[in-house]
Amino acid sequence: MATAPAGEIIEIHLPESSRLFNAIDPAPFRERDLDPKAEEFIVDWARELPATTPLSLVVTLDRPTGLPDEVEVVPDAVIQYFRMRSQASRQRLKRLFRIGRTSLLIGMLFLAASIVLGGIIESALEGQRIGEVLRESLAIGGWVALWRPLEIFLYDWWPIRSDRKLYDRLSAMPIRVSYTASQAGH
Repeated sequence: MATAPAGEIIEIHLPESSRLFNAIDPAPFRERDLDPKAEEFIVDWARELPATTPLSLVVTLDRPTGLPDEVEVVPDAVIQYFRMRSQASRQRLKRLFRIGRTSLLIGMLFLAASIVLGGIIESALEGQRIGEVLRESLAIGGWVALWRPLEIFLYDWWPIRSDRKLYDRLSAMPIRVSYTASQAGH
């Protein structure tokens, strides 16, 4: 039996390797999604640990022996799954930044138009308090239009980047399949 790598070992006990994967996913075994509960278990465990802690996964199957190629196929499938999740996070981050750039352009144009229109209204209503109120209201509205792009560029991207890093980490961890019979002597 191979020894587990140093670092934190995430352990999953299952009756069959197929339980690790989503039963309704029609893709070939190596390309199937993980079962949502299994993924949540692995991801939550890894999230609780410092980002520098090495990870490994041990899938213990509650039966004495494996199916042909199970020891190679299960790790490959798990690694492939987390690679796909990492790639999906990269794409999500790209889309978010594209939305942020578009929102920023719209917000800046709206702010500029609000300031110009506010100045025109104030000049037309010169000496009246309502002119100042309308100018300030338009300026505030223009600044509010920048709320979403600022939210994107200051806050929204951090969790997506964090997920991508975690999925990269999970796709690089060593994975071992073991069987209850192989652990009977320990």
